[in-house]
Amino acid sequence: MIPVHVISNLLLRGDCLTHGRVTSTATKLWHTAFSKMAEGRGNRNHPRNLQGVLQMAVEAGSASEGPAPREPMTQERMAFLRGALAEVCKGQMDEVEQMKQCLEVLSRDECRGRGSEEEEEEKDEREEVLEMLSELCENLDNARDLMKLGGLDLCMSRCLCHSEAGIRWRAAQLIASCAQNMPEVQFYLLNQGALLTLLQLADHDANSTVRVKALYAVSCLVREQEAGLRDFLSHDGFSVLMRGMQSDSEKLRTKSAFLLLNLLTSHPEHKDTVLSMGMVQQLVSVLRSPHSSVHEHVLGALCCLVEDSPRGVNDCRDASLGLEELLNQRVQDLRGREESLEELECCERLRAACFQGQPQDDSGMDR
Repeated sequence: MIPVHVISNLLLRGDCLTHGRVTSTATKLWHTAFSKMAEGRGNRNHPRNLQGVLQMAVEAGSASEGPAPREPMTQERMAFLRGALAEVCKGQMDEVEQMKQCLEVLSRDECRGRGSEEEEEEKDEREEVLEMLSELCENLDNARDLMKLGGLDLCMSRCLCHSEAGIRWRAAQLIASCAQNMPEVQFYLLNQGALLTLLQLADHDANSTVRVKALYAVSCLVREQEAGLRDFLSHDGFSVLMRGMQSDSEKLRTKSAFLLLNLLTSHPEHKDTVLSMGMVQQLVSVLRSPHSSVHEHVLGALCCLVEDSPRGVNDCRDASLGLEELLNQRVQDLRGREESLEELECCERLRAACFQGQPQDDSGMDR
């Protein structure tokens, strides 16, 4: 990657079009973005880091159709652009320093036995720095830097299995923030065994928030990530999702069903594995619980399981489940409700796939 100061000098000299590693498109975007900043230099809401500047460049470049500016720069404009780039680089360095300070707090020995008030203050401080790190690591560059600083190792070794639930769930949140959309960080976490720890927390932790956040982190490691999915399967991850859908926590049930639906949609080759676990029976049982947002994901998962799968269809036709009557009643309940159109569509698809050709009665009352 070309250092920012190199790009800056190329832009300011105006010869970047001939530089082999900087394209004319990139030049145009940088010119456009900083022109926007120059026009609004009284506005202090400028990007605080390089990622923010790049975002501004993309947005400004998309809105601009003219050729890249070629007029000579004034000394004033050169000074402004240099100052703007310096501020961007300084902002990025400031965030790295913030992360280092946070890691110093997390790496300190805990003050056990020094009084409940002091212990409580220390716990609060650790929770605060974990939240700050999660926010900082929404920036992908910061997520990578945290990994290189050893922050993910520290999070896994000292925070993820901490005695305080508030620290555990914030550590899981941090891992999720770093892992999402970052293959480099995902591979690192998988190699460090993070997925197994997260699955265990999602499955067994006594605190429902920890379980929800751990499952979210699991999702960030396995969705659209083949290596993560292999790890997930090797640790019997589908069983964790099945038990999650039986939880008393509405959020955990919803996230478990959503991840199941996502994985079945992306990887239909694993349907037989899921069917062999008795998943249809478990999903129908969830459908019989009081109506909630989880039902849409459950119905979507059932639709995935019956598509091109005679075994899935046969499981749904099991008379002891009473699924046909349940679907008939659900269709009647959902009709006319705009907010439930997708759930209604799933009901009708499932009913057609499993019970087409059999007498249908939407009321379900004459059976």
